[in-house]
Amino acid sequence: MQPIITNDAIVFGILMLSLGFVFYTENLKTGFWPKFYKIVPGLFMAYFVPAIFTTVGIISPEWETLDITGETVKNTSQLYYVASRFLLPAALVLMTLSIDLKAIFNLGSKALIMFFTGTVGIIIGGPLAILLIAIFSPETVGGADFNAVWRGLSTLAGSWIGGGANQTAMLEIYKYNPAKYGGMVIVDIVVANVWMAILLIGIGKKDKINKWLKADTSAIEELKEKVIHFTQKVKKNPTLTDFMIMLAIAFGTVGFGHFSAKYLSGFFTEFVTAINSQTWRNVFSFLGSSFFWLISISTIVAIILSYTKAKNYEGAGASKIGSIFIYILVATIGMKMDLNQAFENPGLIAIGFVWMTIHAALLIIVAKIIRAPYFFLAVGSQANVGGAASAPIVAQAFHPSLATVGVLLAVFGYAIGTVGAILCTILMELASTI
Repeated sequence: MQPIITNDAIVFGILMLSLGFVFYTENLKTGFWPKFYKIVPGLFMAYFVPAIFTTVGIISPEWETLDITGETVKNTSQLYYVASRFLLPAALVLMTLSIDLKAIFNLGSKALIMFFTGTVGIIIGGPLAILLIAIFSPETVGGADFNAVWRGLSTLAGSWIGGGANQTAMLEIYKYNPAKYGGMVIVDIVVANVWMAILLIGIGKKDKINKWLKADTSAIEELKEKVIHFTQKVKKNPTLTDFMIMLAIAFGTVGFGHFSAKYLSGFFTEFVTAINSQTWRNVFSFLGSSFFWLISISTIVAIILSYTKAKNYEGAGASKIGSIFIYILVATIGMKMDLNQAFENPGLIAIGFVWMTIHAALLIIVAKIIRAPYFFLAVGSQANVGGAASAPIVAQAFHPSLATVGVLLAVFGYAIGTVGAILCTILMELASTI
């Protein structure tokens, strides 16, 4: 269905008004809103308000129209593409300028443990979800040949462990019926976005959660204090020149990232294509993703810059500008969430939610055992399920200096995504035959 507003310029204005509303109400000191934001974090509202506009049909990430010949034409908003390909890497650069890489490594092994726990949760969650749903609705997890539901779910495993490149690889490996693939995309969008919303709500209660987990947050707090102390030390009243130089650093790096990603993705696409084994071609397919290289290169350049005088631009508000870009990205992600889609294929959606519940339960159990902070639980999960586009969003909600942790884990997820998804799919195929 075509939304009421299709012009991206107008839609962007609506998204910015939504963000303005959230920030204005979040900073009110009296009345209803202070009580509201004690329960619901502002970052969640920045995501949820655009989702409401999409659900009621005011805006939409994509829609279909008929051309003069009567043919169906698919239209897509470019706002998410711009936010994820330009603003996200720019935000990562600005937030990473003040990074203390040594302090990040001092966070210890719990970050990796929770990340791999999230991966294992996805791998075992798929087959367990099939077994549970089959008890109540065996036809939902059935299908034969290339219409088999487990083949379609393999693409979710690729997406939820790695990212879009891994998802595409799984579609190539298991040849799920393309005509039905759209249903799996809907499950991916609905379930992953609902889970992200739950994680964002949890951030507002992180102190209570950490107390229940009996978590040791000292390393995280030490990192945050270091950044805060450094920011205060170099704090200055920014001039127009400061803003222009910060934007030059950010978008100059993004430009270099796009330039390099074009050639690197092309080179590795040819390299992977030349591999004789189809299995290994799919395992390394993420190397052909330009988005993977864009995020990786932008982050590497930013880390290098953090060892130069560019680091001092944190005092002029570098991470604040980065946060603005992140919030715009959050709004465009929220715009992709149509709550009506949850009712289009309830059986598949049920599989998705059971799957994600198993993933979440395993994370909570392990976090409780090793006393890992909620930060590691949330970012470890989102680095799997959301990838490089949303893991930094969750990480920076704790503190802008922590955004890089989300990026590093998400990039690692790309590397293991296809292998993990293949293992998950093997188990799902077995579960479907029981």
